[in-house]
Amino acid sequence: MAASEGSPLASENERLILDIVRRHEPIARATITTHTNLTQQSVHRLVETLLTRGLLCTGAPLKGMRGQPSPTIQLVRHAVYSVGISVNTDAVTLSLADFGCNIIAQETLEMVPSDRRVTLAALSRTLQSILKEHAVSRDRLIGLGFAMSGFFVSDNRAFNAPEPLKDWSLFDLRPELEEVFELPVWLENNATTGAISESLRGVGLWCSTFAYLSFNYGFGGGLVLEGKPYLGFHGNAGELSVIYTSEEAPRRPALQYLIAALRKNGISIGSIEELRQNFDPTWPGVEDWLAETMPALDRLIATLVGVVDPQAIVFGGQLPAELGRMMMSRLNMPSGRHHRYGVAPGEARLVLSETKGDAAAIGAALLPLKFRYFL
Repeated sequence: MAASEGSPLASENERLILDIVRRHEPIARATITTHTNLTQQSVHRLVETLLTRGLLCTGAPLKGMRGQPSPTIQLVRHAVYSVGISVNTDAVTLSLADFGCNIIAQETLEMVPSDRRVTLAALSRTLQSILKEHAVSRDRLIGLGFAMSGFFVSDNRAFNAPEPLKDWSLFDLRPELEEVFELPVWLENNATTGAISESLRGVGLWCSTFAYLSFNYGFGGGLVLEGKPYLGFHGNAGELSVIYTSEEAPRRPALQYLIAALRKNGISIGSIEELRQNFDPTWPGVEDWLAETMPALDRLIATLVGVVDPQAIVFGGQLPAELGRMMMSRLNMPSGRHHRYGVAPGEARLVLSETKGDAAAIGAALLPLKFRYFL
Protein backbone atom coordinates (compact mmCIF):
# COMPACT_ATOMS: atom_id res chain seq x y z
CA MET A 1 0.00 0.00 0.00
CA ALA A 2 2.46 2.69 1.18
CA ALA A 3 5.69 3.34 -0.63
CA SER A 4 8.85 2.65 1.30
CA GLU A 5 10.24 5.47 3.41
CA GLY A 6 13.44 5.66 1.40
CA SER A 7 11.92 6.03 -2.08
CA PRO A 8 12.54 9.46 -3.65
CA LEU A 9 10.15 10.71 -6.32
CA ALA A 10 12.88 12.50 -8.27
CA SER A 11 16.37 11.53 -9.39
CA GLU A 12 19.41 12.88 -7.55
CA ASN A 13 20.04 15.53 -10.22
CA GLU A 14 16.36 16.46 -10.36
CA ARG A 15 16.41 16.91 -6.59
CA LEU A 16 19.47 19.12 -6.97
CA ILE A 17 17.63 21.37 -9.43
CA LEU A 18 14.50 21.48 -7.27
CA ASP A 19 16.56 22.36 -4.20
CA ILE A 20 18.37 25.17 -6.02
CA VAL A 21 15.05 26.61 -7.16
CA ARG A 22 13.61 26.26 -3.64
CA ARG A 23 16.50 28.20 -2.11
CA HIS A 24 16.76 30.92 -4.74
CA GLU A 25 13.34 31.31 -6.32
CA PRO A 26 12.40 33.12 -8.36
CA ILE A 27 15.65 32.28 -10.10
CA ALA A 28 16.59 33.18 -13.66
CA ARG A 29 16.72 30.01 -15.70
CA ALA A 30 20.09 30.97 -17.17
CA THR A 31 21.71 31.16 -13.71
CA ILE A 32 20.68 27.71 -12.41
CA THR A 33 23.76 26.09 -13.99
CA THR A 34 26.09 28.33 -11.94
CA HIS A 35 24.85 26.62 -8.76
CA THR A 36 25.73 23.12 -10.04
CA ASN A 37 28.69 21.18 -11.44
CA LEU A 38 26.52 20.03 -14.36
CA THR A 39 26.74 21.14 -17.98
CA GLN A 40 24.30 23.71 -19.31
CA GLN A 41 22.78 21.07 -21.59
CA SER A 42 22.17 18.72 -18.65
CA VAL A 43 20.55 21.47 -16.59
CA HIS A 44 18.36 22.46 -19.56
CA ARG A 45 17.21 18.86 -19.98
CA LEU A 46 16.50 18.46 -16.26
CA VAL A 47 14.53 21.70 -16.08
CA GLU A 48 12.48 20.72 -19.13
CA THR A 49 11.65 17.37 -17.54
CA LEU A 50 10.55 19.02 -14.29
CA LEU A 51 8.46 21.56 -16.21
CA THR A 52 6.76 18.72 -18.08
CA ARG A 53 6.09 16.88 -14.81
CA GLY A 54 4.38 19.99 -13.43
CA LEU A 55 6.85 20.47 -10.57
CA LEU A 56 8.35 23.68 -11.99
CA CYS A 57 6.84 26.58 -13.89
CA THR A 58 8.18 29.64 -15.67
CA GLY A 59 7.64 33.21 -14.60
CA ALA A 60 8.36 36.75 -15.75
CA PRO A 61 12.06 37.67 -16.18
CA LEU A 62 13.78 39.47 -13.30
CA LYS A 63 13.91 43.24 -13.72
CA GLY A 64 17.23 44.97 -14.26
CA MET A 65 18.94 42.05 -16.02
CA ARG A 66 21.27 42.92 -18.89
CA GLY A 67 20.90 41.47 -22.38
CA GLN A 68 18.10 39.13 -23.35
CA PRO A 69 16.26 38.50 -20.05
CA SER A 70 15.88 34.87 -19.04
CA PRO A 71 12.52 33.65 -17.70
CA THR A 72 12.42 32.79 -14.04
CA ILE A 73 11.84 29.30 -12.72
CA GLN A 74 9.65 28.60 -9.70
CA LEU A 75 8.19 25.66 -7.83
CA VAL A 76 4.57 24.80 -8.53
CA ARG A 77 3.15 25.15 -5.03
CA HIS A 78 0.08 23.00 -5.61
CA ALA A 79 1.95 20.16 -7.36
CA VAL A 80 2.05 17.97 -4.24
CA TYR A 81 1.41 18.27 -0.51
CA SER A 82 2.68 16.58 2.63
CA VAL A 83 1.28 16.07 6.12
CA GLY A 84 3.04 16.44 9.45
CA ILE A 85 2.13 15.33 12.96
CA SER A 86 4.00 16.55 16.01
CA VAL A 87 3.21 14.94 19.35
CA ASN A 88 4.15 16.79 22.53
CA THR A 89 3.30 15.92 26.12
CA ASP A 90 0.47 18.46 26.27
CA ALA A 91 -0.68 18.95 22.67
CA VAL A 92 -0.67 17.45 19.18
CA THR A 93 -0.28 19.47 15.99
CA LEU A 94 -1.23 18.48 12.45
CA SER A 95 0.18 20.51 9.54
CA LEU A 96 -0.29 20.53 5.78
CA ALA A 97 2.60 21.78 3.60
CA ASP A 98 2.66 22.58 -0.08
CA PHE A 99 5.49 21.86 -2.53
CA GLY A 100 7.08 25.23 -1.75
CA CYS A 101 7.59 24.10 1.87
CA ASN A 102 4.92 26.52 3.03
CA ILE A 103 2.52 25.53 5.79
CA ILE A 104 -0.92 26.20 4.35
CA ALA A 105 -2.89 24.79 7.27
CA GLN A 106 -2.09 23.85 10.84
CA GLU A 107 -4.29 22.80 13.72
CA THR A 108 -3.24 22.11 17.30
CA LEU A 109 -5.35 19.80 19.43
CA GLU A 110 -5.01 21.03 23.01
CA MET A 111 -5.09 17.61 24.64
CA VAL A 112 -2.89 15.29 26.63
CA PRO A 113 -2.28 12.54 24.05
CA SER A 114 -2.06 9.75 26.61
CA ASP A 115 -4.36 7.47 24.57
CA ARG A 116 -2.73 6.83 21.20
CA ARG A 117 -5.74 5.45 19.35
CA VAL A 118 -8.07 8.23 20.49
CA THR A 119 -5.48 10.80 19.44
CA LEU A 120 -4.92 9.24 16.00
CA ALA A 121 -8.66 9.12 15.36
CA ALA A 122 -8.93 12.81 16.21
CA LEU A 123 -6.00 13.60 13.92
CA SER A 124 -7.52 11.62 11.06
CA ARG A 125 -10.74 13.64 11.35
CA THR A 126 -8.73 16.86 11.50
CA LEU A 127 -6.84 15.95 8.31
CA GLN A 128 -10.07 15.22 6.45
CA SER A 129 -11.46 18.59 7.53
CA ILE A 130 -8.31 20.47 6.45
CA LEU A 131 -8.18 18.75 3.04
CA LYS A 132 -11.84 19.60 2.43
CA GLU A 133 -11.43 23.21 3.57
CA HIS A 134 -8.43 23.80 1.29
CA ALA A 135 -9.74 21.72 -1.62
CA VAL A 136 -6.70 19.43 -1.62
CA SER A 137 -7.19 16.00 -3.13
CA ARG A 138 -5.78 13.05 -1.19
CA ASP A 139 -4.01 11.80 -4.31
CA ARG A 140 -1.73 14.85 -4.12
CA LEU A 141 -0.44 13.83 -0.69
CA ILE A 142 3.04 12.27 -0.92
CA GLY A 143 3.59 11.25 2.68
CA LEU A 144 3.32 11.91 6.38
CA GLY A 145 6.10 13.04 8.70
CA PHE A 146 5.72 12.09 12.35
CA ALA A 147 7.67 13.79 15.15
CA MET A 148 7.74 13.09 18.87
CA SER A 149 10.13 13.77 21.72
CA GLY A 150 12.31 10.86 22.78
CA PHE A 151 15.00 8.68 21.24
CA PHE A 152 15.00 5.58 19.06
CA VAL A 153 15.69 2.20 20.65
CA SER A 154 15.47 -0.35 17.82
CA ASP A 155 16.04 -0.91 14.11
CA ASN A 156 12.35 -0.23 13.43
CA ARG A 157 12.72 3.22 15.02
CA ALA A 158 10.57 2.63 18.07
CA PHE A 159 10.47 5.71 20.32
CA ASN A 160 11.46 5.81 23.96
CA ALA A 161 9.34 8.87 24.74
CA PRO A 162 8.75 10.81 28.00
CA GLU A 163 6.42 9.15 30.48
CA PRO A 164 3.33 11.20 29.52
CA LEU A 165 3.70 9.55 26.07
CA LYS A 166 4.16 5.99 27.31
CA ASP A 167 1.37 4.70 25.06
CA TRP A 168 3.44 5.77 22.02
CA SER A 169 6.66 4.13 23.20
CA LEU A 170 8.70 0.98 22.58
CA PHE A 171 6.97 -0.39 19.47
CA ASP A 172 6.99 0.26 15.74
CA LEU A 173 4.51 3.08 15.11
CA ARG A 174 4.89 3.15 11.34
CA PRO A 175 2.44 0.32 10.38
CA GLU A 176 -0.31 1.83 12.52
CA LEU A 177 0.26 5.33 11.15
CA GLU A 178 0.29 4.03 7.57
CA GLU A 179 -2.96 2.16 8.17
CA VAL A 180 -4.74 5.16 9.71
CA PHE A 181 -3.59 7.75 7.18
CA GLU A 182 -2.92 5.54 4.12
CA LEU A 183 0.35 7.34 3.41
CA PRO A 184 4.05 6.46 3.55
CA VAL A 185 5.44 7.59 6.90
CA TRP A 186 8.73 9.13 8.07
CA LEU A 187 9.58 9.05 11.78
CA GLU A 188 11.96 11.46 13.54
CA ASN A 189 12.20 12.93 17.01
CA ASN A 190 10.92 16.48 17.33
CA ALA A 191 14.39 17.97 17.79
CA THR A 192 15.47 16.59 14.41
CA THR A 193 12.33 17.84 12.67
CA GLY A 194 12.93 21.22 14.31
CA ALA A 195 16.43 21.22 12.82
CA ILE A 196 15.06 20.22 9.40
CA SER A 197 12.50 23.03 9.54
CA GLU A 198 15.25 25.43 10.51
CA SER A 199 17.38 24.25 7.57
CA LEU A 200 14.56 24.75 5.04
CA ARG A 201 12.81 27.86 6.39
CA GLY A 202 15.04 29.57 8.95
CA VAL A 203 18.72 29.75 9.82
CA GLY A 204 19.51 27.31 7.00
CA LEU A 205 18.88 30.06 4.46
CA TRP A 206 22.19 31.65 5.49
CA CYS A 207 23.96 28.88 7.38
CA SER A 208 24.73 25.34 6.19
CA THR A 209 26.21 23.82 9.39
CA PHE A 210 24.48 24.38 12.70
CA ALA A 211 23.38 22.71 15.92
CA TYR A 212 19.72 23.03 16.88
CA LEU A 213 18.83 23.02 20.58
CA SER A 214 15.28 21.88 21.26
CA PHE A 215 13.95 23.10 24.62
CA ASN A 216 10.73 21.25 25.38
CA TYR A 217 9.37 19.22 28.30
CA GLY A 218 12.71 17.45 27.89
CA PHE A 219 15.82 18.64 26.12
CA GLY A 220 17.42 17.44 22.91
CA GLY A 221 18.83 18.67 19.66
CA GLY A 222 19.52 18.13 16.00
CA LEU A 223 22.52 18.58 13.73
CA VAL A 224 22.57 19.96 10.20
CA LEU A 225 25.90 19.46 8.45
CA GLU A 226 26.50 21.04 5.05
CA GLY A 227 22.78 21.54 4.59
CA LYS A 228 21.73 17.99 5.43
CA PRO A 229 20.37 16.61 8.70
CA TYR A 230 22.84 14.27 10.36
CA LEU A 231 20.91 11.42 11.98
CA GLY A 232 23.71 9.14 13.23
CA PHE A 233 24.00 5.36 13.03
CA HIS A 234 21.03 4.65 15.37
CA GLY A 235 19.09 7.78 14.39
CA ASN A 236 19.89 9.50 17.69
CA ALA A 237 22.47 12.13 16.71
CA GLY A 238 21.70 15.24 18.73
CA GLU A 239 20.41 13.36 21.78
CA LEU A 240 22.25 15.96 23.84
CA SER A 241 20.94 15.04 27.28
CA VAL A 242 23.10 11.90 27.33
CA ILE A 243 26.13 13.99 28.29
CA TYR A 244 24.61 14.48 31.75
CA THR A 245 24.76 11.93 34.57
CA SER A 246 21.58 10.91 36.39
CA GLU A 247 22.57 13.27 39.20
CA GLU A 248 23.06 16.14 36.73
CA ALA A 249 19.91 15.46 34.69
CA PRO A 250 17.57 17.66 36.82
CA ARG A 251 19.89 20.61 36.10
CA ARG A 252 19.84 20.20 32.33
CA PRO A 253 17.86 22.88 30.45
CA ALA A 254 14.59 20.95 30.16
CA LEU A 255 11.56 23.20 30.60
CA GLN A 256 9.81 20.72 32.89
CA TYR A 257 12.24 21.78 35.63
CA LEU A 258 11.57 25.48 35.06
CA ILE A 259 7.84 24.86 35.42
CA ALA A 260 8.50 22.96 38.66
CA ALA A 261 10.61 25.87 39.95
CA LEU A 262 7.89 28.37 39.06
CA ARG A 263 5.20 26.34 40.78
CA LYS A 264 7.31 26.24 43.94
CA ASN A 265 7.28 30.04 43.81
CA GLY A 266 3.51 30.27 43.41
CA ILE A 267 3.39 30.75 39.63
CA SER A 268 0.77 28.40 38.21
CA ILE A 269 1.86 27.14 34.79
CA GLY A 270 -0.12 24.25 33.38
CA SER A 271 1.84 23.37 30.27
CA ILE A 272 4.95 24.04 28.18
CA GLU A 273 2.85 25.95 25.64
CA GLU A 274 1.40 28.15 28.40
CA LEU A 275 4.95 28.87 29.54
CA ARG A 276 5.97 29.83 26.01
CA GLN A 277 3.04 32.16 25.46
CA ASN A 278 2.99 33.88 28.86
CA PHE A 279 6.62 33.86 29.98
CA ASP A 280 7.61 36.77 32.24
CA PRO A 281 11.33 37.17 33.01
CA THR A 282 10.48 38.77 36.36
CA TRP A 283 8.64 35.72 37.68
CA PRO A 284 10.11 34.49 40.97
CA GLY A 285 12.08 31.31 40.32
CA VAL A 286 13.36 32.21 36.85
CA GLU A 287 16.73 33.59 37.99
CA ASP A 288 17.24 30.71 40.43
CA TRP A 289 16.55 28.19 37.66
CA LEU A 290 18.97 29.94 35.32
CA ALA A 291 21.68 29.98 37.99
CA GLU A 292 21.29 26.23 38.46
CA THR A 293 20.96 25.39 34.76
CA MET A 294 23.51 27.59 32.99
CA PRO A 295 26.62 25.58 34.01
CA ALA A 296 25.12 22.51 32.32
CA LEU A 297 24.28 24.52 29.21
CA ASP A 298 27.77 26.08 29.22
CA ARG A 299 29.34 22.63 29.12
CA LEU A 300 27.05 21.52 26.31
CA ILE A 301 27.80 24.58 24.17
CA ALA A 302 31.55 24.08 24.67
CA THR A 303 31.15 20.43 23.64
CA LEU A 304 29.26 21.34 20.46
CA VAL A 305 31.81 23.99 19.53
CA GLY A 306 34.69 21.57 20.09
CA VAL A 307 33.18 18.52 18.38
CA VAL A 308 30.98 19.94 15.60
CA ASP A 309 32.50 23.42 15.06
CA PRO A 310 29.13 24.80 13.88
CA GLN A 311 28.63 28.13 12.21
CA ALA A 312 25.61 28.71 14.44
CA ILE A 313 23.86 27.27 17.48
CA VAL A 314 20.10 27.73 17.31
CA PHE A 315 17.93 28.05 20.44
CA GLY A 316 14.61 26.52 19.45
CA GLY A 317 11.89 24.07 20.43
CA GLN A 318 9.18 25.57 22.65
CA LEU A 319 11.59 28.01 24.27
CA PRO A 320 10.14 31.46 25.05
CA ALA A 321 12.16 33.98 23.02
CA GLU A 322 12.94 36.21 26.01
CA LEU A 323 14.17 33.23 28.04
CA GLY A 324 16.41 32.30 25.11
CA ARG A 325 17.92 35.79 25.10
CA MET A 326 18.49 35.56 28.85
CA MET A 327 20.31 32.24 28.40
CA MET A 328 22.52 33.50 25.57
CA SER A 329 23.53 36.60 27.54
CA ARG A 330 24.72 34.41 30.43
CA LEU A 331 26.73 31.86 28.44
CA ASN A 332 30.48 31.61 28.97
CA MET A 333 31.48 31.09 25.35
CA PRO A 334 34.84 29.39 24.58
CA SER A 335 36.17 32.58 22.96
CA GLY A 336 35.88 34.31 26.31
CA ARG A 337 38.38 31.96 27.94
CA HIS A 338 42.14 32.15 28.03
CA HIS A 339 43.83 30.96 24.81
CA ARG A 340 47.42 30.62 23.71
CA TYR A 341 48.87 33.88 22.39
CA GLY A 342 45.54 35.54 23.21
CA VAL A 343 43.96 34.25 20.01
CA ALA A 344 40.60 32.45 20.26
CA PRO A 345 39.18 29.94 17.74
CA GLY A 346 36.37 30.88 15.39
CA GLU A 347 33.11 31.35 17.26
CA ALA A 348 29.68 29.84 16.74
CA ARG A 349 26.93 32.41 16.36
CA LEU A 350 24.17 32.06 18.97
CA VAL A 351 20.73 32.75 17.49
CA LEU A 352 17.08 32.25 18.29
CA SER A 353 15.14 30.04 15.92
CA GLU A 354 14.25 31.92 12.74
CA THR A 355 11.45 29.53 11.83
CA LYS A 356 8.13 31.32 12.27
CA GLY A 357 5.87 28.96 14.19
CA ASP A 358 6.38 25.55 15.80
CA ALA A 359 9.59 24.32 14.15
CA ALA A 360 9.07 20.68 15.16
CA ALA A 361 5.55 20.61 13.73
CA ILE A 362 6.61 22.41 10.55
CA GLY A 363 9.61 20.12 10.15
CA ALA A 364 7.40 17.05 10.48
CA ALA A 365 5.33 18.23 7.51
CA LEU A 366 8.48 18.93 5.50
CA LEU A 367 10.03 15.49 6.07
CA PRO A 368 8.39 13.78 3.06
CA LEU A 369 9.26 16.75 0.82
CA LYS A 370 12.85 16.83 2.03
CA PHE A 371 13.50 13.16 1.43
CA ARG A 372 11.47 12.67 -1.73
CA TYR A 373 12.08 15.87 -3.69
CA PHE A 374 14.83 18.00 -2.17
CA LEU A 375 18.37 17.49 -0.87
